Amino acid sequence: MTLICVGLSHKEAPIAVRERVAVRLEQVGARLQEIKAAPGVREAMLVSTCNRLEIFAVAESRGAGDDLRRMLGAVAEPHVICRFDEEALLHLFRVAASLDSMVVGEAQILGQVKEAASLAQQAGTMGPELSRALARATTAAKRVRSETEIARGAVSVSSVAVQLAQKLLGSLEARSLLLLGAGEMAQLAARELKSAGARELMVANRTPQAAEELAREVGGVPVSFAELPALLERADVAICSTASAQPLVTREMMAKAVKARRYRPIFFVDLTLPRNVEPSANKLENVYVYDMDDLERVAAENREVRAGHLGKAEEIVAQELKAFLKKTRERTVVPVLARLRAHAESVARAEVERTLAALQGLDERQQKTVRAMALAIVNKLLHGPTAKLRAEAGDGPLGDAAATLFGLEVEVQPTPEGGATPEAPEGSPDDPEGTILPLLRRT
Repeated sequence: MTLICVGLSHKEAPIAVRERVAVRLEQVGARLQEIKAAPGVREAMLVSTCNRLEIFAVAESRGAGDDLRRMLGAVAEPHVICRFDEEALLHLFRVAASLDSMVVGEAQILGQVKEAASLAQQAGTMGPELSRALARATTAAKRVRSETEIARGAVSVSSVAVQLAQKLLGSLEARSLLLLGAGEMAQLAARELKSAGARELMVANRTPQAAEELAREVGGVPVSFAELPALLERADVAICSTASAQPLVTREMMAKAVKARRYRPIFFVDLTLPRNVEPSANKLENVYVYDMDDLERVAAENREVRAGHLGKAEEIVAQELKAFLKKTRERTVVPVLARLRAHAESVARAEVERTLAALQGLDERQQKTVRAMALAIVNKLLHGPTAKLRAEAGDGPLGDAAATLFGLEVEVQPTPEGGATPEAPEGSPDDPEGTILPLLRRT
């Protein structure tokens, strides 16, 4: 089995591409079923955010990566990156720990990854391999947040949006600000705006109750989407974060508002994918539209501020990845040892019985001696390989090599992450009593 990550992010693809390949929440289940139906794919999870679209899958071979790449569509293919096995795991760990985010240290991405896992669970495409990897990635992310200062200060896309508004307008105290949307991003932005001293904060949302609750929290005013043309005539800054599949603010709508504003500048900060503001509106006089790609430049300053903490964060991720790989290899080595020993003993017993049948006149004690000699030969021959396999657990390829060399098909039940390491297999020098253990499935 191999772990595959296929996808793109803000680092590889511009917003115009990410916008076209984004998967809406209600579409995720169907897409996961499509991915799971691809040849050789056993498990799948889809992470779709404003800044990335990535498929994490467990497949029978790396060849499945080509099918997954094609599933993202022709527009995405030139930007797609394929990662396999340890590289894919490292990427998952870094994404969950927000080290691959536009705003390094932001907390939202871990929640988004967990939501992706929950959707995969509901769709029936989440399996034990991805579950184990995600559990360890979550542990790494929590350690990064608790053991470093990478998350200190303003570390969300919404906070970067507010920083940008302050750079454009200076003090926000005398400005009128409009929030389109009342979800998590809007809530974060509203709190930042309140802290920045925004004088007038209007909140519009398709669900009036959500707009009222957020407005009450930040001392703002709930408004209606039906009033949008009039609101655009009034606002100095509009921060957009709705889940609309179509632009809410069109060029035509904005062209009318510009005249009513007497060409007073208006700034849009669009935090969405697909975008809430029609890109062509940016061509109108005194209309300035900043999307996620523009925020990337502001976010770069945050990364520079946190650069001193990145080394420690990367070290934590590396530690957790190494520990996870060690556990994974142990789950491979132990069943290989058990099956190897069982295979060798089976051959020895068969040969002993064939030999005893050919010999005449051996009493019971003599027959027992011959059987003991055969098993002693097995133990001596396997002692070296057993020691080597145990010594390299977590750090080498011998487990897979031994399974391939001897044609050992190992089938198992997965063990819980962090559980006790199984004891030595039957008949080994470390297990003189010959305890038979359940075999574990190789990963």
